Formats: sequence, C-alpha cells, structure tokens
Amino acid sequence: MKEIKKYVSAYFEDEEDLLSGVKKLKEENVHVIDAFTPFPVHGLDKVLGIRRSYLPRVGFIGGAFGALFGFFFQAWVFTEGYPMDIGGKPDLAIPSFIPVTFECTVLFAAFAMVFAFLFRSKLGLGAENKIYDLRITNDRFVVVAGYEEGKSESVKGKMEEVGATIIEVKE
Repeated sequence: MKEIKKYVSAYFEDEEDLLSGVKKLKEENVHVIDAFTPFPVHGLDKVLGIRRSYLPRVGFIGGAFGALFGFFFQAWVFTEGYPMDIGGKPDLAIPSFIPVTFECTVLFAAFAMVFAFLFRSKLGLGAENKIYDLRITNDRFVVVAGYEEGKSESVKGKMEEVGATIIEVKE
C-alpha cells in the first residue's frame, strides 16, 4: 500500500454522525483511509470495508499445534525418554497429561496470535507508523480521507456536507 501524503482529517461529535458521514463519503467515492474512535463503533468496520480478522484461525492452529506438542512430548518422555514406575501407574496415563496439554494449548495459541498480530499490523521493531493528527488519540471521532492533487477543496466540501465539525487539510 502506498503512503498517503495528502489527506483531510474531519472531526465528528458522536458515533452516529461518524457512521452516517463515512457512509455518505463512501457513496460519493471519497477515498476514506481510516476512522479513529475512542471506543469501538458497531458497524464501522463493515462501512469501511474491513475484512474479518484471521487471528481466531491463527489462534486455533497455534493451540492445536500446542496441544499436540504437549501431549506427544509427555507421551514420549513417560514411555521412551524417561519411563518411571510411580505407584503402579501405567506409563501412558492419559488423564495425567491433561493439565500440561491444556497449558501448552493456551501458550502456543497466545504466542501465535501475538506474533501474527504484530506481523500483520507491521508493528515489529523499527516500525514507522503514520500519525495523522496528535488529537486523534483523545476523545475524538475522526475520519481521515486522502485526496488527489488539486482536489482538497472538493473533499473538504464533502466533509462539511456530511456534518464534520472541524476539518483540517494536511500535506
């Protein structure tokens, strides 16, 4: 994805105004880069066209791998690697493997989701993320829209039409 150098940031009063504003901007073919909110807004992801996350699938695959690893490692240790006769218990005592298998499932799923999130979000070491406006992280509802050369006034006018209170053009 190419870096956007020219954009318009528009501030809205509440989430209903933001949601209806983004819908109208999308209908008018304005290139909406992103929307920033102080709390999750129901339906905003669908309006922005954001696809469902793959993190649950990654977590499931990591957890399944962790469960298999934990179970088979214990099975190997207690039958081949270091078998011990403890109170007449069989070497492959599956019920005693459940706690470690569960913990390995949780551990591997958590690490898989953390690394997948960091990789997908490009938040690894040395990441340079674009900060569109310092006030975005405050209690603001903000829409950031990119524009082509010479079309800033058109985008600014459309932002005013949809009910934005503060509109700033940045280059």
